Amino acid sequence: MINQNVLISHSNPKSPISEAFRVLRTNIQFLSFDKKLKTILITSSGMGEGKTTVISNLAITMAQTGSKVLLIDGDLRKPKIHQLFSFSNSKGLTNLLISRHGYDKDFIQNSGIDNLDILVSGPIPPNPSELLGSSVMKDFLLGLKDYYDIILIDTPPVGTVTDAAVLSTITDGVILLISSGNIQIKAAQRAKELLLKVNANIIGVALNNINTHDEDGYYYSYYYSDENSKNKKKKSKKTQKQEK
Repeated sequence: MINQNVLISHSNPKSPISEAFRVLRTNIQFLSFDKKLKTILITSSGMGEGKTTVISNLAITMAQTGSKVLLIDGDLRKPKIHQLFSFSNSKGLTNLLISRHGYDKDFIQNSGIDNLDILVSGPIPPNPSELLGSSVMKDFLLGLKDYYDIILIDTPPVGTVTDAAVLSTITDGVILLISSGNIQIKAAQRAKELLLKVNANIIGVALNNINTHDEDGYYYSYYYSDENSKNKKKKSKKTQKQEK
């Protein structure tokens, strides 16, 4: 049974929360206009920022456009995606990597939502970083591109363990999630620096848990930025100065 309260994009697609996820989806699609982004991971600076909720709802909104989507639980330390979709976690990503199976539909489960498949983490291994950074994982992701339009990967916080940084080197893009009011600026800056050190392609930053009120009261909202939009703002400011 899908967790209707958390997967709001499925249970209540007309809600302000669902609209926020569609905005995030649209921004990612714009970034993919010139260069196709097929493998995207989401990480955060610390624990409890809501990355699993965000990536799961984002996967749903992408699937709603007709794109074939695979959601992977790459958090091999504290996996949660199987709980949201009420799946067993007895076999999943770790089994595939250890057995070197490559793409195997027997390990991938249908979410019950059109166009959305799920690959749970599987048993927690003693060496998550080594598995995620292995050549087997790289080849596995490359192979998945033949079957899916978009592959989204949930990972542990980059400020806590190295897993996300390692995996970012073999994915097309990274979204850094920051929880408004819960994370210190220095922690967010350190998370960005850790990703840049491994040359990760940070395509944007999503700000989660902005306290906004409307008829539904409290809901998720996102501020999404990328380097291109920052450059455009700088150019705009220069133009304004010249006009003055």
